[in-house]
Amino acid sequence: MSDEISNGLLKEILDVIRVQYGYDFSNYSQASFKRRLVHFSNHANVGVQDLKYHIVNDRGFFSWLLQSVTVNVTEMFRDPTFYKALREKVVPALATYPSIKIWHAGCSSGEEPFSMAILLEEAGLLGRALIYATDMNAMNIEKATSGIIPLAHMKDHTYNYQHSGGIADFSNYYTARYDNAIISKELRKNIVFSQHNLVTDQVFNEFQLICCRNVMIYFNKDLQNKVLDLFTNSLSPLGYLALGIKESLLFSPNRDKFEATDAKNKIYRLKQHE
Repeated sequence: MSDEISNGLLKEILDVIRVQYGYDFSNYSQASFKRRLVHFSNHANVGVQDLKYHIVNDRGFFSWLLQSVTVNVTEMFRDPTFYKALREKVVPALATYPSIKIWHAGCSSGEEPFSMAILLEEAGLLGRALIYATDMNAMNIEKATSGIIPLAHMKDHTYNYQHSGGIADFSNYYTARYDNAIISKELRKNIVFSQHNLVTDQVFNEFQLICCRNVMIYFNKDLQNKVLDLFTNSLSPLGYLALGIKESLLFSPNRDKFEATDAKNKIYRLKQHE
């Protein structure tokens, strides 16, 4: 199999995806997207030169490709120090609101929104909170909505939970059934899963907290700034923005609108309007 995609072929593939299916990846990091396409072509046993043909002529093939290139690595309570910082520095502020709206952008298969629901439940806040969990990939949304996680993953999730400051019996939050764990319905009832494309869609609510972790590392600078504009405009006054460990507001035109709540864990708060 060829392991190289020329810039010309990449542009042709991106144009076909945009025109035929409505997904615009033109502002994703070219190097990252090329790597994902090559990885997918090897997995699918299709030469990179034949990708365009299959994308044009086979919607099922495109859905498979979309699933492959948009899935982000995720875990419950991933980076436990981040969730510990949320527990100690953000959740107490959220408790001051009569109703709480949180947006998980790029929620993948749902592990992060489930983790947030547990944090809020343990703080006694889940009943007055609504968590919007969105992803551009409809298959991710379908999987997340089911609340089903491979049981083999729960040992690592339990470890993360305990190191984030959790003190409950983590197994109380799910039911084991054969090889799967099903997240409690009580935790999931305040989560709204829906499709949303950060590249093309607009503000749809006002939030006290927006989490978008390890998604923008795949975007080029222009798209990063566009998405950060979207998040800034979607936050309520003094709202919080949580990014991934490798992401930053440092070079964003919006940086002066925020102050660091926890710089190490990339948690920022919108400044008071002057």
